[in-house]
Amino acid sequence: MSLDPTEVAAWLKAHPEFFNEHAEALAEISLVSPHGNRAVSLAERQVEVLREKVASVERKMTELIRFGQENDVIAENTQRLVRDLLVETDPQKLPAIVLRSLKATFMLPALALRIWSAPAAFVNEPWAAEVAADTRSFANSLMTPYCGPNSGFDAVRWLTDGNDGLVIRSVAILPLRIGAAPGAFGLLLLGSPDATRFTTEMGTTYLARIGEIASAALSRVVRA
Repeated sequence: MSLDPTEVAAWLKAHPEFFNEHAEALAEISLVSPHGNRAVSLAERQVEVLREKVASVERKMTELIRFGQENDVIAENTQRLVRDLLVETDPQKLPAIVLRSLKATFMLPALALRIWSAPAAFVNEPWAAEVAADTRSFANSLMTPYCGPNSGFDAVRWLTDGNDGLVIRSVAILPLRIGAAPGAFGLLLLGSPDATRFTTEMGTTYLARIGEIASAALSRVVRA
């Protein structure tokens, strides 16, 4: 009669007293070490398994600490952005503050901003340049930031204006809107030549917060 390994394992888990009653079996069982073909005792194999689990936990802890440190830096820079925006009284200077602060926060080679509802007084500003109707519709469709590969978005060309040698492989695109308004009044883009800098698997919590902060500040430009 053949025994099913799964059933054997389940039985042993349900009857831990087995090895107490048959202690000699422990000494007779030998296993193959995963680190070579040598035979090891059951106890030695258990130690190896525990060491592997401890090493795995240590790696995860190290990764969590790194993520925490990175988030602390982003949170501090975001607070600095809010402070700089609050103390600025000239709406015309706000777009430059947003771009400068985000460039320092994310250490990116390319950022771009467009506001298409700005008053005529700002018509000569780079961020007030004409925006195609399709791009405006795309902005209206974004309820949350887009984070992922550059899929040929027309707006991405803003990132390479004046720098034709720069190739953008991943982007974060933040819609700018006043409160819960259905229509966006602008777009904020962050671009990188690194295809893994912005991915679809990334969390967008901080990007969403930054988008809300930028929207609230830049709405002063629209209302100026």
